[in-house]
Amino acid sequence: MALDLRRAHGTPLEQQRFTWRELAPSPYSKLDDDAFTRLRVLLVGALESEQNRFLHALARSVGTLRVDAARVRRIEHHQQLLVRALHPADQSVLETTIAIEQAQVEVGAAIAQEASDPALAAVARATLLEDLDHLFRFAALLDRVEGQDANHVLQSYTDLIPGRPTARQHRAPEDDVRRPWGRGTAPAAQLGALVLAALGGEALGVYATLGPSYPDPLGRQLFAEIASVEEQHVTELESLFDPGASWLERWLLHELAEVWCCWSAFVHEGDRRLRALFERFLDYELGHLAFVKQLVREHERRDPEELLPDELPDPILWRSQRDFVRAALAGAGARDESVASRGRREALAAAGSPSEAVAAGWTWHPGGELAALRRAG
Repeated sequence: MALDLRRAHGTPLEQQRFTWRELAPSPYSKLDDDAFTRLRVLLVGALESEQNRFLHALARSVGTLRVDAARVRRIEHHQQLLVRALHPADQSVLETTIAIEQAQVEVGAAIAQEASDPALAAVARATLLEDLDHLFRFAALLDRVEGQDANHVLQSYTDLIPGRPTARQHRAPEDDVRRPWGRGTAPAAQLGALVLAALGGEALGVYATLGPSYPDPLGRQLFAEIASVEEQHVTELESLFDPGASWLERWLLHELAEVWCCWSAFVHEGDRRLRALFERFLDYELGHLAFVKQLVREHERRDPEELLPDELPDPILWRSQRDFVRAALAGAGARDESVASRGRREALAAAGSPSEAVAAGWTWHPGGELAALRRAG
């Protein structure tokens, strides 16, 4: 299935409106809906958050685009509110956290498999294996503190196994910054990196905001430790982008990424209500893309079609990536790092490692650790 960007214009900006009732929709069911429905909601929400941050940064830097950015940003803000309201009230912070890590593993694996750019493929593989370990550590916390099996969130799509150990993931900032792409980098690579950076940014925001209020002291430390790694992931991914690109070129890429993610959610969603919502979001994002294309014509006197692909990459494949993740884990080696990274890691763990402590001796068992002990007894 292809989406022709030259023919699809979407809903014009002036027709994009929401009511207050629409901004507080009925949520999905954390028990009855498919786990990938939750992941699609998370992905679309992550892109809305990324777009909001980007447009605020643009407004602070380019005075001539402030009104235009404000018009689009207000709509994006309402979309962000709506999609976040889809998460059910009975879904705990830790359950949402586990879903975020699952999204990063599954989407990261899907993008890594399709990546023709070697830099993106390498970063995507490395970060998904680190997120796999985060998932394992948070699952141990959920089991040992709340007595719940994380598989009720994962629905058996994603393995609960250690990845690259979180305690060994901490690096000096200079080791996270990669050589940027040059002009002419394939849009598919840029889209993949931006989507993964958006998911990392969503994780960072949730963990840094809600983690400090988690009631268990070791759990608070774990949120802090993993939030730090998510900041590293965003740093690494965003360092790939060409720093010489104009603000409007970057805005085009952001709109293209939102179109791609909404389209990917729409074509795979089985819930009719949410499928219709993702289709509406897709039409809105296509309208935003058309709006920014016109800004490129007016402000840069360029043909925006020269900056865009004729067609989007295939939709993100929403299926379990277990086999690919296992193969990537089996073939993984140590990441390159400096003496500064080793020193920073030792200093951070001077009083112990929360990620090691929370999962010491833990392996996943159906129903949780206590259920396994009762069966063994």
